Amino acid sequence: MQTNNSPLPINSALNVSGQQYDFSDCFSAIFLKDGKDVTIEDVGASFFLSTPTWIKLLLAIRNIIVRPFGLKTNTNIQNKHKLVGDFKFEPGEQYGIFKVYSRTQTELIVGQNDKHLDFKVSLLLNKTTLGDNVLIISTVVSFHHRLGKLYFLFVKPFHKLIVPSTLKSMVGHLSQISLAG
Repeated sequence: MQTNNSPLPINSALNVSGQQYDFSDCFSAIFLKDGKDVTIEDVGASFFLSTPTWIKLLLAIRNIIVRPFGLKTNTNIQNKHKLVGDFKFEPGEQYGIFKVYSRTQTELIVGQNDKHLDFKVSLLLNKTTLGDNVLIISTVVSFHHRLGKLYFLFVKPFHKLIVPSTLKSMVGHLSQISLAG
C-alpha cells in the first residue's frame, strides 16, 4: 500500500477560502471496497486504535519533554477499545489531546488549540469512480508566537514520518473491517 502526498482536498472542511495556515500537508491512500461500507466512525476508531508502537513511544517521550512547559499532553488512557467503543465522535468530545471539532458522514476533524499553536487533523473518506475507498489525512497548523514555530521546527521531521505510517496502519485496520462485512 502506497501513501501519496497531495494538496488539501477541495471538499475538506479545512479548505476554507482565504484561510491561511503556517503549515499544511496531506497524505492519501486507496484501499479496496470489499464487503462492508466503511463509515467515518470506523475511520475515527481506526485513527485512535491503530497507532504504530514506535509512534506511541515517540509521543510518550514528547509528553515528558513538553510537560514542564505547560503544553497539553495525552493523559494515560486505559482500556482504549472500550473508550473508543463508547465514543460518539461528536463535536466537543475529547480523546487524549484530540478534541473533535466537526463530523460529517465523510469527514472527521480533530485537533487541539494550545497556547503555542493550534492544529487540526482531517480524516476524510472519499470514493473513487470505481467504488474504492480513499482515506486522506490532512494536517493544518497555525502558530501563535515564536515558541509555536520553534516547537514545530522539532516536530515537523517526525510528523512527516508519523502521518504516512499512521495512514498505512489505518488502511490496514479499515481493510480488515471492510473484509469482515
